[in-house]
Amino acid sequence: MKIITCFKLMPEEQDIVVTPEHTLSFDNADVKISQFDLNAIEAAAQLATDDDEIIALTVGGSLLQNSKVRKDVLSRGPHALYMVQDAQLEHALPKDTARALTATAQKIGFDLMVFGEGSGDLYAQQVGLLVGELLELPVINAVSNIQRQGDHLVVERTLEEDVEIIELSLPAVLCVTSDINVPRIPSMKAILGAGKKPVNQWQASDVGWNFSSPQAELVGITVPPQTQRKHIILDNDSPDAIAELAEYLKNALN
Repeated sequence: MKIITCFKLMPEEQDIVVTPEHTLSFDNADVKISQFDLNAIEAAAQLATDDDEIIALTVGGSLLQNSKVRKDVLSRGPHALYMVQDAQLEHALPKDTARALTATAQKIGFDLMVFGEGSGDLYAQQVGLLVGELLELPVINAVSNIQRQGDHLVVERTLEEDVEIIELSLPAVLCVTSDINVPRIPSMKAILGAGKKPVNQWQASDVGWNFSSPQAELVGITVPPQTQRKHIILDNDSPDAIAELAEYLKNALN
């Protein structure tokens, strides 16, 4: 089986700075794999046998230049990494991201594609479903368990009050939840071995992708004005202090 597990690179949240103009500064933000995509990579690694091949796939812009993240993803089980870099994919919305992933997956070839439930930044939860639609393949989201059964897969899909058990043939596309596993911490041996695995970097023209006229445009991201903290300290538990605290809380909630 040839498994493609897709992931997105994003800025480290703790490094993002809110500017006085209520915008976000990513100037000093490190790069990381989206947390939900770590579950997809781990799901592919747990499902694969020694005879299977795992391909890590991502599309994007300048963040793909980060060599540390390349080694990180390859240390988690994939045998090879494929990246499609284009300036127009830097802040692409789900439709164009899905089109780029679809074109690349068709060029690589696969039996199964695995996605996380959403990205750690936009969390649109659309890309995996759109890829399945574009490929005209069975696609299932909210997958909380995957088992192999001969040439088929048996997956569990967690709903609000029920768990669906679905059997499907390959090729197929799955979107897994964050509850499906706990992503492993790569060992030192895996990290060292990751540097020897192949990395294939393509341009958009290599996979036949071109930017389409957007139906929606991301204009910008702004942060709501923050209320300044009052720094009121009540350092005793007398009835008067408790009553004063209750009054502060009441005013804050109204």
